[in-house]
Amino acid sequence: MTTSAWDEVSAAIAAAPYPVAVLDADGDRATHCLRELRITTTSWLGAVVGHTGGLLIDHGWLRVLGSGAEALPGILDRAEPASGILPVAYDVLGGKYVWAVNATGRPTIHYFGPDVLEWQDLEQGYAGWLHAVLAGSLGRFYETLRWPGWESEAGAVAADQGIHTFPPPWSKEGKDLSAVARTIVALPELVSVHQNTARQL
Repeated sequence: MTTSAWDEVSAAIAAAPYPVAVLDADGDRATHCLRELRITTTSWLGAVVGHTGGLLIDHGWLRVLGSGAEALPGILDRAEPASGILPVAYDVLGGKYVWAVNATGRPTIHYFGPDVLEWQDLEQGYAGWLHAVLAGSLGRFYETLRWPGWESEAGAVAADQGIHTFPPPWSKEGKDLSAVARTIVALPELVSVHQNTARQL
């Protein structure tokens, strides 16, 4: 008998130290996503895809992809099948999380941050990463990328938008995000800006 991991995921959501909004899933779309990804709801990834349109975590700072919802793309919409890379989340500053095979041949979560402009292997599988996130890891992880009042600013940004900061967070002048100009822009555009900048540097 197979058991859905959704009970575990929803319990972690309920116990999270910050707000987590669970976006409703469309049943047909969720079934399609699971079939295309060849996963089931017995895994944490499958449970999120099968039971949610996505998750908005910590005042919407982190957007975890599910089967898709209004203003939030589905996980298949951002998939790159030929590369073996599966984008699983974005943050409000245009940072990107993907599930990909690392140098040891194990699939782990990798993060591309707007402050370092390079990929970091977080050395966690999807379930381990999301469990840590729901247990409160975002505060420490983003400690240098937040500013006084970020909660209300992030909470006012739609799921398909992000906050562009200038000077950018990878520059010496842009390290203090309380002192930079912050503008709301389309999230895909913001993600592309960081990726393109990394290629040019």
